[in-house]
Amino acid sequence: MKISKQAQREARQLFRGCHANGLLDEQRVRQAVALLATQKPRGFVEVLSRLHRLVKLDLAQHTARVESALPLPADLQARVTGEIKRKYGPGVSISFAQNPALIGGLRIQVGSDLYDGSVKMRLQRLEESF
Repeated sequence: MKISKQAQREARQLFRGCHANGLLDEQRVRQAVALLATQKPRGFVEVLSRLHRLVKLDLAQHTARVESALPLPADLQARVTGEIKRKYGPGVSISFAQNPALIGGLRIQVGSDLYDGSVKMRLQRLEESF
C-alpha cells in the first residue's frame, strides 16, 4: 500500500512540473515519461499510470464541445467562445458540432461539466415529471 501512496505523490509532483504558464506543456510531459522509462525507479509503472490519469483529466477539463441543432452564426459562436474562456480560462480548446436530435438550444460540455439547455432535455424533464 505504501507504493501506491508514494506513486500518487510522485505522479502529482511530475504533473505539477509539467505545467508552464498555468497550462500543461506537452513537451514537458513527454520528457517526464521518457525520464521515467529510462530510469525505471521502483513502482514506475504505477507512477506512469497515475500520471496518465492526471494528464487525461487535465486535457478533458481544457476541452469544450458545443452542440446545437443547427449551425451557429459566427457572432453567436464568438459570444459562446468568450463566455467559455471567461469561465474556464484562455487555454480551453472549443469545438462546435451539429446534433439535430437536440431539436433546439445548446449543449455545452467542458470536462465533466455539462450545461444542457436543449429542447430535447427540457422535454425529457417534462416527461419525467409526469
